[in-house]
Amino acid sequence: MGVLSVPNTMSQAYIAIGSNLGDREGLLRQAVERLRRQPDVHILRVSGVYETDPVGYTDQPAFLNMAIAVETALTPIELLHALFEVEQHLGRVRDIRWGPRTIDLDLLLYGDVTMDDEELTLPHPRMMERAFVLVPLRDVIDSSHPLQDMVSATAAAALQDGKEGITLWKITNWLSEFGHSGS
Repeated sequence: MGVLSVPNTMSQAYIAIGSNLGDREGLLRQAVERLRRQPDVHILRVSGVYETDPVGYTDQPAFLNMAIAVETALTPIELLHALFEVEQHLGRVRDIRWGPRTIDLDLLLYGDVTMDDEELTLPHPRMMERAFVLVPLRDVIDSSHPLQDMVSATAAAALQDGKEGITLWKITNWLSEFGHSGS
């Protein structure tokens, strides 16, 4: 009997990246580069970089935040573990909830997957409450994604209110700098 081959299916996923310690821009760039080098991860789009006021624990420096769209053959849990590896390599320490950090990578959306596992909840449970996530996500979310209209409208409303403490810090051209190929 022959071996059954299962085709490799690719899914589009969205990742939020933030940093407020050390060389914030350099850490964002390193995180994107490390993800670009991951097997089975292809970076499709990179948002602008936004400077944002801290949320929750406010006695800390401002963050730089961005989002990326990737195409991946990894499962949601495998992708989450890849994000944890990048965080660990870049010195992430988890000691204060919503506290200062060298790097933070959050899996926001993975295709149209909805899950509530003890390790991962998709879509990210608090993303629609956070302008620092929605504004960069609006830059990269595919126009065909079912949440695209809601993300865009909520991000626009947050910016219009002006209460969210988020400003465009830099437009990146990192995909061309890195070479547009995934791995």
